[in-house]
Amino acid sequence: MGGNVQEVSFGFLKRLECCLSNRVSNSLQTRGTLEEYAWYKPSTGGKRPRNDTGNKVTVVLGAQWGDEGKGKVVDLLATESDIICRCQGGNNAGHTVVVEGKEYDFHLLPSGIINSKALSVIGNGVVIHLPGLFEEAEKNEKKVFDFHQAVDGLQEVQRQAHDGKNIGTTKKGIGPTYSSKASRTGLRICDLLDDFKEFSLRFKNLAQQHHAMFPTLEVDVDGQLKKLKEYAERIRPMVRDAVYFMYEAINGPPKKILVEGANAALLDIDFGTYPFVTSSNCTVGGVCTGLGIPPLNIGDVYGVVKAYTTRVGIGAFPTEQLNEVGELLQTRGHEVGVTTGRKRRCGWLDLVILRYANMINGFTAFALTKLDILDVMEEIKVGVSYKLNGKNIPYFPANMDVLQKVEVVYDKLPGWNCDTSSCRKWEELPVKAQNYIRFIENHVGVPVKWVGVGKARESMIQIF
Repeated sequence: MGGNVQEVSFGFLKRLECCLSNRVSNSLQTRGTLEEYAWYKPSTGGKRPRNDTGNKVTVVLGAQWGDEGKGKVVDLLATESDIICRCQGGNNAGHTVVVEGKEYDFHLLPSGIINSKALSVIGNGVVIHLPGLFEEAEKNEKKVFDFHQAVDGLQEVQRQAHDGKNIGTTKKGIGPTYSSKASRTGLRICDLLDDFKEFSLRFKNLAQQHHAMFPTLEVDVDGQLKKLKEYAERIRPMVRDAVYFMYEAINGPPKKILVEGANAALLDIDFGTYPFVTSSNCTVGGVCTGLGIPPLNIGDVYGVVKAYTTRVGIGAFPTEQLNEVGELLQTRGHEVGVTTGRKRRCGWLDLVILRYANMINGFTAFALTKLDILDVMEEIKVGVSYKLNGKNIPYFPANMDVLQKVEVVYDKLPGWNCDTSSCRKWEELPVKAQNYIRFIENHVGVPVKWVGVGKARESMIQIF
């Protein structure tokens, strides 16, 4: 690596050196040599012993519709971590971290990459736009192609024309890339780093397939291939077999391993508010499939929850407040998407979706963020259940037409009406703020471990 690239490699990208998975979609798979797999010992028969040894992986996941402040929690835990991983999504995610007064925006890189002593891993479940990866690294000191991003925009136009509505994607090419993966026509990092002539042929075929579906799509195939060949050499030193890497990390000497989820539970392709979701599994199962690690080694799973609810784009939002309350939350919370720049829709905290997210993820504890945004509220409402046709329903509706029709049952709590941003201990929080937190714990059945009252790292209050 030469020139500016060498400088970058000793910055953020240096911490990615071990490893960017070669199974990631372009994303990057190579077959290991016999020496690489010398650790594997075939069974000699009999009952396979259960392996209860090995390092446990700590997981941080969003418990709402994203933008909960996961990056801040990851940054907090990353200070004591040896390895920090991304397991799904792409640069449609956006995490903001403030350390020592400096603000960092991350989209592809794990937020914990600020910790220069830790290794960062981008696993096979992530889709990567290579230009965006290098640009992000330089800015902060599956592989997505440019035409995937163009197709994403064209698909939104078609949805609007045919159905009168779109999904509200970030137009980062994430959905089309995962579609290519599912149809087995996608290209991975291993393909890029192997025979470039074969890669070029497959790339051209992929571009032609998309052009056939979208005749107005213009792709500079030769120009993109030229850029990709350059990126291949820049990224080659950072690529490892992530399954083997993670196996050694889990089964080797004691290590603290942290996994950062992108997006959130209600955006999960299987469990979210479909079709207004992302294209990957943002729940705990995505950790196993996106990094190649067994469920046995999943340790603590922390859910990140905003003290109220927001979502970007369209789709059902039962507790949304299209009034002065929503405007106040949007203004005080600076609720603008890191990736899209779109204003976030705002509403009261919805405990139904938190219980639903906990059913799927089995949270060890919550990190409750942005409590300080509620400081000026005289009264705070919390959605505690849904009614459908006048009857309480014990589940979260899978059908979005049904979800649009639910009536939210609210409980009202008194606000504390004072500034909490300078609080650094549980005892310093107003009693009414403490009661709000305990109310959440009691109704969801998950303890709150951290409470956020500001943007900086030191504004996270640890309760236990």
